[in-house]
Amino acid sequence: MRNALVQLATEGLVERIQNRGARVRAVSLHEAIEITEVRMALEGLCAAKAAERATEDDRRGLREIGGRMQDAVAAGDVLGYSDLNKQLHALILAISGQSTACSVLERLRGQNVRHQFRLAMQPGRPHVSLPQHLDIIEALCATDPEAAEAAMRKHLCSVIDALPDVERPRPAPAG
Repeated sequence: MRNALVQLATEGLVERIQNRGARVRAVSLHEAIEITEVRMALEGLCAAKAAERATEDDRRGLREIGGRMQDAVAAGDVLGYSDLNKQLHALILAISGQSTACSVLERLRGQNVRHQFRLAMQPGRPHVSLPQHLDIIEALCATDPEAAEAAMRKHLCSVIDALPDVERPRPAPAG
């Protein structure tokens, strides 16, 4: 158990408190924005590499996820869309072949999971991010590294812009 807590602390997921134990580490809005800025650089690189490396099967898989994302948004399936979003980003990383970037991104995503979940549940967010994801897919399928990187960076800029809204307390329902 102690070794597991040390590992989680090393990954920034848990903070150990002297003589009190350990707790899940809270990530501030400022840190969530910084994490997303690092993601922007790394995922932009991965998108460019994926555009260079994608096979016809990869492009087919990307388009399939894009179609399923459109269906999820049309059906109002927020959780399904969120899952497809994760699948799309994971596929892009896999296609990129950038194992070092992937391991760094995995750690960052773990630290930022609360913010990402709250963002995914934000009303209207899928309608904003769907066209961005489709632009990323289109650039990847066109084998255009510069456009793929730019589309990924634009998408993650949108995430940064939306993060402060996620932190604002929501008004209690009337009733």
